[in-house]
Amino acid sequence: MAKILFIIKKREEIDETGNKKIIETGLYNSSNYLNAILNKMGIETVVDYAIDNNCIDRIVTKHKPTHVIIEALWVVPEKFIILCQLHPKIKWIIRFHSDMPFMACEGNAMSWISKYSLFKNLYIGCNAPRFTREIKVFLQALNNLSENEIEDKVIYLPNYYPIDTFKTKTKEEKDFINVCCFGAIRPLKNQLIQAISAIEFSKKINKKLRYHINATRLETNGSPVYHNIKGLFTNLPSDRFELVEHEWHNKEKFLKICSEMDIGLQVSFSETFNIVGCDILSQGVPIVCSHDIPWSNNTVYNAIPTNSVDITSKLTSTYENVDDNVKINTESLSNYVENTKRIWNKYFNEI
Repeated sequence: MAKILFIIKKREEIDETGNKKIIETGLYNSSNYLNAILNKMGIETVVDYAIDNNCIDRIVTKHKPTHVIIEALWVVPEKFIILCQLHPKIKWIIRFHSDMPFMACEGNAMSWISKYSLFKNLYIGCNAPRFTREIKVFLQALNNLSENEIEDKVIYLPNYYPIDTFKTKTKEEKDFINVCCFGAIRPLKNQLIQAISAIEFSKKINKKLRYHINATRLETNGSPVYHNIKGLFTNLPSDRFELVEHEWHNKEKFLKICSEMDIGLQVSFSETFNIVGCDILSQGVPIVCSHDIPWSNNTVYNAIPTNSVDITSKLTSTYENVDDNVKINTESLSNYVENTKRIWNKYFNEI
């Protein structure tokens, strides 16, 4: 029987009481969602947290797993020379949560993946079909692997989100509209053009705009994006257009904030899952996405990331058809996560 150990690199901050607390990132939530559903499916699973590479041996010795899934790119390849010697029977999986456009911003990604591929018991896991295919192309060219060998070495392991937590929301009539574009601020999240579209949309429906963002997570050169969003709203009439900046909160508080929104925006350039979009949708709030979000594969409410006219149009359609938007996206996400369960079950029950 398989026993899976997820290892996440611990990210901490000081809370208002002066104590350290774990930052609940998308990666943190993704691993914990999978942990819960896999255990429910009868696959023994546990999640643990490492401060750095040197914690891994201790954590593995403590849990005695058959499989270790390292979530994201943070373990130096050379560390596996030691780890594979200490734990020769364990199957190690480095699981990636980004598509190639995001990986291009990780300066050591291709170099590290090439080194990972040389270890017999180390495998590459991907949560996106496109990245899975592209890594297969890379490693086949690098190591001259056969089709069977590459299928064994590179594994598609998609994300999961608990649909049974979803709520419904009643539309309120008021003189303002809350539009959110939550998540870490990064160039490929495409937040600035979405702000422009939200401004145009609010004018079309003749309501004051409250545009909500997370302002404390600036990643992969996200600072210029944040300052441009800030500059956009600073130069607009504050009684008509308001930028609302939120801290990065724990899950419970974040979902409460999501429940207060009217429409969510996640029209990103590149995504492999998008937990923030699921969080918004889980509160009964409609959402406009890009086609890059794999579970939101509809043409009715998804928008073209580079086209503000299209984003504005989809915001308007969503505003006029809230229930339909929520229904279509929820059904699509439900189908996606059911497939996720089948994929994980098939892979770990065939061992």
